[in-house]
Amino acid sequence: MQRVWLILGFLCVVGLLSAGVWSYGYRQALSQLSEKAEADLELAADRLSTQLQVYQELAVLMSGHPELRNLNNPVDLAVARALLLEVADKTAAVDVLYADASGRVLAAAHDVVGGNFSGQPAFERAMQGALGSSHGVLPKMGSRIFTYAAPDFAPNGKVLGALIVIADVEGIEQTWRGSTEAVYFVDRTGLVFISNRSELLFWQRTEGQLGLIPPSGERVVFSETRLGSFELWQLGWGPYLPQRALHLSRDLPVIGMTGEVVMDVAPARRLAGLQAATVAAICLAFGALLFLATERRRTLAEANSELEIRVAERTHALTAVNTALRREVHERQEAEAALKHAQEELIQAGKLSALGQMSAGISHELNQPLMAIRQFADNGAAFLSRGRAEKAGENLTRISDMAARMARIIKNLRAFARNESEPMGKVDLVQVIDTAVELTEARLRAESVTMEWHPPETPVYAWGGEVRLVQVFVNLINNAADAMSQQDDRLIRIAINNGKKLTVTVRDIGPGIENTEKLFEPFYTTKAVGSSEGMGLGLSISYGLVQSFGGNIRGSNAGTGAMFTVELEYYREDKVA
Repeated sequence: MQRVWLILGFLCVVGLLSAGVWSYGYRQALSQLSEKAEADLELAADRLSTQLQVYQELAVLMSGHPELRNLNNPVDLAVARALLLEVADKTAAVDVLYADASGRVLAAAHDVVGGNFSGQPAFERAMQGALGSSHGVLPKMGSRIFTYAAPDFAPNGKVLGALIVIADVEGIEQTWRGSTEAVYFVDRTGLVFISNRSELLFWQRTEGQLGLIPPSGERVVFSETRLGSFELWQLGWGPYLPQRALHLSRDLPVIGMTGEVVMDVAPARRLAGLQAATVAAICLAFGALLFLATERRRTLAEANSELEIRVAERTHALTAVNTALRREVHERQEAEAALKHAQEELIQAGKLSALGQMSAGISHELNQPLMAIRQFADNGAAFLSRGRAEKAGENLTRISDMAARMARIIKNLRAFARNESEPMGKVDLVQVIDTAVELTEARLRAESVTMEWHPPETPVYAWGGEVRLVQVFVNLINNAADAMSQQDDRLIRIAINNGKKLTVTVRDIGPGIENTEKLFEPFYTTKAVGSSEGMGLGLSISYGLVQSFGGNIRGSNAGTGAMFTVELEYYREDKVA
C-alpha cells in the first residue's frame, strides 16, 4: 500500500512540474512571438505611412504650381489638365485635380470624383490653410481611397483653392499583402479600412468592444483573455485567420488609424507542450529507473559501481577531446585572421603594382597641367601689366580648369590607392569604369593603345565596392595593354550588357590566352621571369574581389585576342535590408 501511495505522489509531482514547465515555456514563446508581431506591425505601418506620405508631399509640392493659377481660358485649362494627367500617371494616383475656394473642380487628370468638393473633410481643412486628409470609398469605382488636399495661397495669404491628390489604397496594399501574420488598420470610427487579409475589410468595431463584427452584422466567435501582459484572442473569423491569436495594436496618428496584428499562437502552444512532454518523459523515465534501481540495488551494486567508473572515464575522455577541439578552433581562427590580413595586403599590393605601371603616365598627366599653369600665369601677368584685364581673366579661367583637372586626377589616385575595407552597397558601374579608364588613360596614350568605351547615358547600379571594382577594371585594362605590348595595332573595347544578367566585357586584339585553366591562379603569368611588369597577382586579386561581391569573372579567347567577362549582381533595395 505504501508503494502505491509513493507512485501516486510521484505522478502528481510530475504532473505539477510539467504544468509549470508548460506555463513557463508558453510565456517565453509568447514573448518571442510578441517581439516578432511588434516588428511586423511596425514594418507594415511604416510601409503604409511612407507610401501615403508620397501622395501627401505631392499635394503640397503641386499646390502652388504656376500652371494652375490661370484656368479661365481653354488653352491654360488644357495645359493644366495635361500637367495633372502626367503627374497622376507617373505617381499611380487615382486622380489629381485642382478646385477653387468654393469646391468647384477646375481641372482634373481623370475626373473620377465629380465636379464639386465642397463639404469634403480634406477640402474643408485645406480651405482653413492647412493640409487636409481623409479616406473613404470612391462612389463611381468602389475603390478605397486616401484623399490629400493642400491649400493654394495667393501672395496676400488668401486661400485661392486646393490641389487634391487621390491615392488608391489597394495599390498601396500590394507591397505587403500576403504576409504570414494578419495585419489590419482600423480608422477612428472602428472600421477596418486596410488589411493584408481581404476578408477583414470593412469589418466594424463598436465602441467599448475589442473584437470585430463583419459587414453583415452576424455574430462571430470571439473571446479575450490575458496572460500576464499578453492579450490573447479566441477567434472564429474564417479559415485563413488563426483560432487562437496574440493581439497587438499600434496607434498611427499621422494617418488617423490604429494598426493591429493577430499572430497565431499555435506554434507557441506546440513548443510549450513539447517542452512539458519532454520534462514529463524524462521524469517518468527517471522515476522508473529509480524504482528499478531501488528494487535491485543489492544485485546491481557492483554493476552501478562499474558504470560510474566508465562514466568518469568517458567524461575524462570527452573533456580531453573538448580541450583539443577548442585548441583547434583557436588555431583555425588565428589562421583565418592571418589569411584575411594577407588577402588585404595582397589587394593593396595589386593596387600599388598597378600604380607603378601607370606612374610614368600619371607624372606626365600632372606635369603637363603644371607647365600650362605656369605659362598661363606668366601670360596673365603680362596682360595685366598692359591693362588687358579681359585677356588676363581668360588665362585665369584656363589656370582654374587645369587645377580642376589635376584635382580630379589626384582624387582618383587617392581613392584608388587608399588601404581600407569599404562596405558593399550601391555602385554606379558607369562611374567605376570611367574612373578606371581615366586612371589608365596616360599609360594607354603613351603606348598608343586605342580605348573604345561608350558609356550609357543613364547610370547602371551594381552591388559591390566602388574602390575594389575600380581596381578590378584597372587590372584588366593593364593586362590587356601588356598583352599587346609587342604588336603595332593595339585596341581595347569595354562594353556593359545590362540585360537579364549584368556583365562587363573587356576585349583586346592581342595573342589571346594560352592556358585558361590556370588563368586566375596566384603567380601565374606569361611574362618573363623577373619582369617588372607584375608577379601574376592581378587576375587572382580581381577574381577574389569579384567573388566577394557575389559575382564571377572568366576569361576566354574570342576570335582575335582575349575577352574577360565580369558578372555582377544588380543592386536591389531589399538586399540592403
